[in-house]
Amino acid sequence: MPSLARRAAALALTALVLYGVAPAIGEVLGAFPKVANLKPWWLVGMVLAEAASCWCLWELQALSIGTRDTLGVATSQLAGGALGRVIPGGAATAAATQYNMLNGSDVPRASVATGLAAATVLQIAGLCVLPVLALPAVVFGLRVPHTLFETGVLGLGLFAAMLGVGLAAARSEQTLRWVGRVVVGVSERLPGDRALSPTLPDRLVVQRDEVTERLGDRLLVACGAAVGRWLFDLLALVTAIIAVGAHPAFSLVLLAYVAAQLLAQIPLTPGGIGVVEAGLTATLALAGVHGGDAAVATLAYRLVSYWLMLPAGLIAWIIHRRRLALSVAS
Repeated sequence: MPSLARRAAALALTALVLYGVAPAIGEVLGAFPKVANLKPWWLVGMVLAEAASCWCLWELQALSIGTRDTLGVATSQLAGGALGRVIPGGAATAAATQYNMLNGSDVPRASVATGLAAATVLQIAGLCVLPVLALPAVVFGLRVPHTLFETGVLGLGLFAAMLGVGLAAARSEQTLRWVGRVVVGVSERLPGDRALSPTLPDRLVVQRDEVTERLGDRLLVACGAAVGRWLFDLLALVTAIIAVGAHPAFSLVLLAYVAAQLLAQIPLTPGGIGVVEAGLTATLALAGVHGGDAAVATLAYRLVSYWLMLPAGLIAWIIHRRRLALSVAS
C-alpha cells in the first residue's frame, strides 16, 4: 500500500509539473513544422553526433564493466534508457533495467554493478568539466560556428581541452576539488533551487579514487569515452542552433546545455520531458537566440536526443532478447 501511495504521489507531481509547463511545451511543439523545414544535412549531422555520443557511452560502460560484448551493453543501455524516458524514476529506472538485462551475460553480477557505477561517476565528472570551459570561451570570444567543418574543429578543440582537464583532475586532488567548486558555483547561479551540495568536491575525490582503482590502465580510454559522451551530445545541440541561423556566444550555449542536463536529472517528469524543453528554450533565449529560433533548435535537439531513442530502445530490447534466446539454445 505505501508503494502504491508513493507511485500515486509521483504521478500526481508529474501531472502538476506538466500542467505548469504546458504553455512552454505548447510553444515549443508549435515550432515542429519549422523543424521539418530545416536543411536535411543539419538533421543528418545531429543524428550522427547523437549516435557518436551513444557509442562513446557504450564504450565507457563496456570498459568499466570489463567486457568485450559492446553490443550487449549497447542494446541493454538503449532499452533501459528508453524505459527511463517514459517511466518516472529516470536514471534509476534506466540503470536498474540495464543491470537486470546484463545479468544474463557471462559477466559476474558484481562486475556489472560496480562497472555501471564507475561509468556513471566518469559521466558525472565529464559533465562537471564542461562549465570550466566557459571561461576560456569567454576569454577567446568564441561564438557558435557557421558550418559543419567549423563545428568539427570546435569539437576537436573542446575534446582536447576536456580530456586535459579531466586527466589533470584524475591525477591532482587539488585540481579535482577546484573543478568541484566551480561546478557548485555555477549551479548556485542557475535560476531556481538547483544548487549542488558544497560537499561535491569531497565526493568527487572519493569516487575518483574508487574508479581509478577499478579501471587501472584503462582509465585514459575511459576518460576519452566519458568526454566524448557529452561532447557529441553538445555538438548535436550546437548543430541545431546553427541550423536555425543563430550564432550566439558559445560560452552561454555551453552553460545553457549544462543547465538542461541538470534539469534532465530532476525526476519530476520522465526523461525531464516538458521541463527540459521549457528550460532549454528559455536559457537559449537568454544566450541571445531569438525566441522562435530557440524553440525550433530545442525541439530539433530533443527530437534526436530524446524521441528517436524510444523506438531505438524498443528495437534494442528485441535484439537483446533474441541474442539471449540464441545463447541459451546453443
